[in-house]
Formats: sequence, C-alpha cells, structure tokens
Amino acid sequence: MSRELSELLEANRAWAEATARREPGFFTRLAQQQTPQYMWIGCADSRVPANEITGLDPGEVFVHRNVANVVVHSDLNALSTIQFAVEHLKVKHIIVVGHYGCAGVRAAMRGIRVGLADNWLRHVQDVRLRHRKRLDHLPPEEQEDTLCEMNVIEQVGNVALSTVIQDAWARGQEIAIHGWVYGLKDGLLKDLQVTMSAPDQVVGVFGAALKRYPRVADPTDSLDTSFD
Repeated sequence: MSRELSELLEANRAWAEATARREPGFFTRLAQQQTPQYMWIGCADSRVPANEITGLDPGEVFVHRNVANVVVHSDLNALSTIQFAVEHLKVKHIIVVGHYGCAGVRAAMRGIRVGLADNWLRHVQDVRLRHRKRLDHLPPEEQEDTLCEMNVIEQVGNVALSTVIQDAWARGQEIAIHGWVYGLKDGLLKDLQVTMSAPDQVVGVFGAALKRYPRVADPTDSLDTSFD
C-alpha cells in the first residue's frame, strides 16, 4: 500500500531524530565529506536498496543504478560516475550487483517489448545470444537466473576494461571489481567469484567464471563466441 507524501516526510523526521540520538554528530560529519570504500552498480529495482541490504550507513557506499545493472562503454552517465568514484572518492571496491527475478533480464530472455527500454535491454539480449549454448538447454526459470548471473559477469568485465579502471590500474591505484547477485526470496547476496584487481586478471577470471556454466555444443553454429 502506498503512503501519502506527508507520511514520508514525517517518517524522515523520525529517522533523522532517531539517528541523531543514536549517534550524535552523525549528520555534521556526513555533511563535511563522503569517504566511501565501496561503489555499488546495481539495478534500479526498488526491492534492492544497496545500503539496507549491506548494513551500511549513508556515506559508506556510492551508488549507481539503472535497468538491469548494465555498464557499456558508450554510457557516459555510468562511466562518469565510475570515474568520480575512482579518481575523487578513491573507492577500493566496485561491486556490480544483479538480482534474481530482474524484470529487465526477464524481458531480454523472453523477447518481451517494454518500450524505450527495449534499446537498453538489447545489451542484455546480446549477453543471452552470446551464451545461448549455456542457457537454452536449461529449464525456463533456471535460464533467467543464470542469465542474471551471466549479465553480472559481463558487466564486471566491461567495468574492468573501461578506460577509467585501466588508467587507475596503470597508475598503481588499488581497486578491485566484484560481481554479486541478490536473492529477492531470501535477502542474501551471492558472490559470483569474478573479482578482478589487475589488468592481467581480466581474461582469466572472466573465462573461468563462464566455464562454471556448461554449454551444449553445436558444430553447425559459429555465433557463440563465449569461452569454452
């Protein structure tokens, strides 16, 4: 049930007062600067709030969200946000977080038209096409969950290969890229074991991650360019 806007404002006042009582000086310190160690790149889904599910306070995680947690090299919005996080905030970790039951991934998986976002979800459809031999033999529900994971793995690779991260590594900055997926049904985060912290790790980690998803070979089809 939706709440009236006045109720939201009242809830905000109650939260601010409770926070100030619990931790005097919290807002004064927060207003002076933000020094997060983490950047969260996640889906815009309202059921996946970065701070709440990780137990982090305001100011402890820098967040960028879009439909289906996609990072592409032409998205200046995402790349600018990553650059700010890396070069100005000096975050140590960038975490790409997908979630099971993602409507964007489902639309890409099933070919459902949703409007203007169809063009954005084309990126997720590309992931599906590229790895279809790892997906098509699975039951429908498992296909969607697996595509959610594969999409995260692909986006971790995209972040790692961006000029922002490559330049950061080249100048010796310590920063690691991670891939997680969140379960709406149990509230738990799953580490997909795709952490990359140096340029020479990207190809090996990416390939090893994909090998965890067996594929059905089709010798007549040459479109699957994914790792064996």
